[in-house]
Amino acid sequence: MAESLRRMVNNGNFTSLQDKLEKWLDDYHINTNDQNVARACELVELNARVQGQLFTLLNLVASEGGLYGGVNTLKNRLLPWLSSGFAASAASVSADTSLAVLAEAADKDRQITEIQSHYEQQLDNMEKDLNDTKEDAAALKAELDETRDELDDTRRKSTGTMMATEDEIIRLKEDQVRSLENRIRDRRRQLRLTRDEASSLRTRVDLVGDYERQVRVLRDEIAILRGERAALENGFPEPLPPLPPPRPGSPTHAKLTDSVRRSRLIGRYNDLFSIDRVEALTTLRRYIPDDEEMVQRIIFVGVQEAFHAAKMAFRAMRLRVRKNLAITHVGPETLEEAVLDYIVRNTDLFDVNGAVQDTIRAMNVNPKISFPAEIDFNLLHPFIREVCRCGWGMCALEPPLDISPATDAELYNELKYRRSYDSEFTAPLVAYHVWPAMMEYDRVVVKGEAVTKRGASLFSPRRSRSRSPSPRLRSPSPSPRRATSPRPMSPSRSRSPSPTRSGSAMSVSSRPSSRSSPRPYSAASSYVSY
Repeated sequence: MAESLRRMVNNGNFTSLQDKLEKWLDDYHINTNDQNVARACELVELNARVQGQLFTLLNLVASEGGLYGGVNTLKNRLLPWLSSGFAASAASVSADTSLAVLAEAADKDRQITEIQSHYEQQLDNMEKDLNDTKEDAAALKAELDETRDELDDTRRKSTGTMMATEDEIIRLKEDQVRSLENRIRDRRRQLRLTRDEASSLRTRVDLVGDYERQVRVLRDEIAILRGERAALENGFPEPLPPLPPPRPGSPTHAKLTDSVRRSRLIGRYNDLFSIDRVEALTTLRRYIPDDEEMVQRIIFVGVQEAFHAAKMAFRAMRLRVRKNLAITHVGPETLEEAVLDYIVRNTDLFDVNGAVQDTIRAMNVNPKISFPAEIDFNLLHPFIREVCRCGWGMCALEPPLDISPATDAELYNELKYRRSYDSEFTAPLVAYHVWPAMMEYDRVVVKGEAVTKRGASLFSPRRSRSRSPSPRLRSPSPSPRRATSPRPMSPSRSRSPSPTRSGSAMSVSSRPSSRSSPRPYSAASSYVSY
């Protein structure tokens, strides 16, 4: 029984009957007469089916009570109701009570139906909104795809233009940088020429003043001699007037400008290393791209030969000036001071081009360096010219400045050199030199640079160009037996005679004190005796 009741409740026949009645009410004025009759028949059939189920339940309930179970209730309620034509008449349950229950059930069903219809309407609205949103998203996606395609096309078209524009910008920048560099170089050359002209004019003005002073002294002496001559001719043996006391010697132009020239030359030497040397290295690397050691050796040998040529030219000029001034020199200063002052005032008499050519000839026969046969060392002409000028000015100082002697595989000296970036910092020997140190006798003024490597050999492999004559040989170190020979035999272009060890023919104290240190025991060293 309970199972049949539960099944009937789950079927919801009364709910569906109420729904059909409400729908029939809503559509009553719309439907035709046949449709309304069909709806009424359908409701009657449904009601009959529900009543059949209820009578079945009534039978089951009554059978559960036995033979006389529920007899009174059937007599009092069902039989009168059946006899009166399905009219509800009972003592316990009134018509109002049954109608109120039915009304409440109808209201609840109506509320449930409204809520369900409202929910379904909201679902429909949401589905419409969702469909509209999907359509809008699809349209936006299509527009985005079109815009992306247009952007890709524009990017493809502009890529070529941008690359061309960037290339043009880079070219313009390179041209501007080159033009600026050329202007800076021209300005530097003009500034150097102007300074040289100013210094030459200044020396000439000073020389004119010295000449005027010497002319006044000669005029005084001529006046005295004329007075003596007149006295002798007139026969009056009057005593000669005493000569004016010699004026204390004032410092010469060379002494007055020595400190200024020294500081300027030290700064110029540093500029040669940091600026001119880098430009020369860049030029050489175009023709020797795979041998950095050879490029460094060429620069170093060029500096050595340039300083040697400048010193030789300075010695020759000093000998000529001394020879000419020794005849007429009467000034309060010494002959050596007059010679040096004349050289300092007339720096334009230095034959720079001759010194450069001597340097290039010496480099062509040097066995430690080589160059492609189709190229000449004249590529380094500007660099060698500036080094010769610097060497000439260093020789005219008091005391003179010089570069230190250097040999391959010598013991590394931290006081003279600093190691290059590609050196082996634990190696004790120098493989090759990059830049010489500036020396004042035994004192280091400016450090040089060297490359230290393990296994550095004293005798480097001989290298020469195919078109040059047979290279001259250089011994790695001067032997004591040749110390008195006038011909120089040294491992490099040494700039000052190194003191010999104990037991040699010359001691340290007997080192020549010339203005510019000659090569060890060379023919030009005879000039130190002046």
